[in-house]
This record gives sequence, structure tokens and C-alpha cells, in this order.
Amino acid sequence: MNNKSVGILGIGKYVPEKKVTNDDLVSMGLDTSDEWIFERTGIRSRYIVSENETTSDLAYKAALKAVKDASLTVDDIDMIIVATTTPDYRLFPSTAAVVQNLLKINRPIPAFDVAAACSGFSYTLSIAENYIKSGHYKNVLVLGADVLSKNIDWTDRTTCVLFGDGAGAVILGEVEPEYGILYTKLYADGSCAEILKADGGTKSPLTEGFVRDKSHFIKMNGRLVFKEAVKVIDMSIKDLLDDCCLNLSDISYYVAHQANMRILDYVRQKQAFKTNQVLSNIDKYGNTSAASIPLVLDDFNHQFKKGDYIILNAFGAGFTWGVNLIRWSK
Repeated sequence: MNNKSVGILGIGKYVPEKKVTNDDLVSMGLDTSDEWIFERTGIRSRYIVSENETTSDLAYKAALKAVKDASLTVDDIDMIIVATTTPDYRLFPSTAAVVQNLLKINRPIPAFDVAAACSGFSYTLSIAENYIKSGHYKNVLVLGADVLSKNIDWTDRTTCVLFGDGAGAVILGEVEPEYGILYTKLYADGSCAEILKADGGTKSPLTEGFVRDKSHFIKMNGRLVFKEAVKVIDMSIKDLLDDCCLNLSDISYYVAHQANMRILDYVRQKQAFKTNQVLSNIDKYGNTSAASIPLVLDDFNHQFKKGDYIILNAFGAGFTWGVNLIRWSK
């Protein structure tokens, strides 16, 4: 392992064309209201794929934007990693391999998926960074992409109001010393696996009756997810600041997984972040799982300045979580 500094060379996002507002959900017959949803989640709308759109479609379009932003071509990409828990195919092939084909990268390069739910982008950043530092690869396409709309019960207001579809992409490569990804720490606690899950694997295989009973849709214990989320966020921020010998005043921006505005508000108050330090776009997109952090990065890319310290903090089913510190190099 050498001392290369690895950072973001380019960034892009894509969300589907179909926008679904809270009022649209009410019009569909859901027993709720715009006020009820917004008060409890901070969400006003989300974007939903069409019947024929897939996770790879969204990832592909986000990837093209990231490649262009990096002033590269697809021929410069030598590895693809997709963070997703909603792959095009239930078992195989990987969504990353499908994206490779869509990008018309006709030479053999590694392409694989990472399933860490909403923490997937933090996990894939770390994997890609270490592959680049090893010297084996130069420009790695890292994607967070999920289509949760095809995996939720649209009559269940406890889950369907939360989720949206989207994809975010970054190109990771070598940057000047002391910039880029400075710190990463990843975690998991499998004892909390049951609080947020989607059945349909080897533990509970898909059958006609299983699907008819809607047992394959996302199930969530919202109270316990909130409790675990705020606990692991506090832990990971403390670990980062202690390990990097930093104070909150050194941090330019805090970018958390966009799960629920109540979680973000809790973190802002508990950690004493200033309002402008905590970035959020959950009102527009809802919870897009592995796509949420890169969507925020792309939306606020214009205001980042070279040298800004940015914390990325993800948490999700598993229970998994992760934290990254980036010194912005673009």
C-alpha cells in the first residue's frame, strides 16, 4: 500500500422523471396528508421509476454525468462498484456488470455490487479507495443506486411515504497529497438485522403465496431504527473527530444518509452543528437508500470549496453504518 491520496474527480446523479408528491399519495387513496408526512419525515416529494426502468438505467445515466464532470471518457474507467440492495436481477448478474455493458466498456474490467443497504455508498468508497491506493486501478466508478419503489407496499403508509428512487455516481482517482478521502470507518451490528428487512431470500424463499401476502416488501420498525440510527451516528462522529484530532468547528459540511429529517434535526442539535453545516435534500427525493449521499454531494457540489472538510455519515439495514472524512479537492 502506498501513500496515494484518493478523492472525487467527478460527480453526477440521476432521478426518474416521475415526481410523486405527498398530495399525489393522498389522491392514490393513502390515509395520510401532506402535513402528516412532512411533519414526521421532512419529505415533500420523491421520484419513482416507470414500469420498465431499472436500477442499472438510473446508475448508467448518473455514471455518464460523473464521467463528464471528471473530464474523462468511459474508456478511462478500470473498475465499477455499485452499492445497491435493489439489483436488476434477484441473484445474478450483478448490476455493475449490466452498467459496464450499458457504458459500452468492451474490455474486461472488474465490476461488482456491494449490499450494505443505505450504508452502501460509504462501504464502496472505502473499497474503491483501497483498490486505487494498491496501484491496481486508477479511475474507479462508484455508484449508489436503488429502486425502492418496486419493493414497497404502496398501501402501507409507514413505509411508502419514505422512499424514492435515484442514483448517484462518483469517479474516484488520485488527487494531490492531503486531499481526498482522509478517514473511513465502517461498522455493522447483525443483532439488529430484524428491525429493517425485506424477506424473499433463502430464509423465506419467494412463492406464489409469499408474494400474494406481500411478505416480500420492506418491513421496518421505525421506532427502533430511529433509536439505533441516532446512537450509531453519535458513535461514528465521535470516533472520527477523536481519531482525526478535529473539532466540529473544523468541519465545513456534514452529509448524512437522508432517511428522516427528525434524525437529521436530532444530530444537528445533539452535536451542536450550525444549521448551514448540515446539508439535506430529503424534502425533494425522500430516502433513496445508497443513492442518498451522492445525491446530496451532487446537489451541493457548487458550494463546496477546495479544502473543505466534509463528513459523510451513513446508516441502514443490517444494521450497518459508516463514516468518511473528505477534504474536498475539486
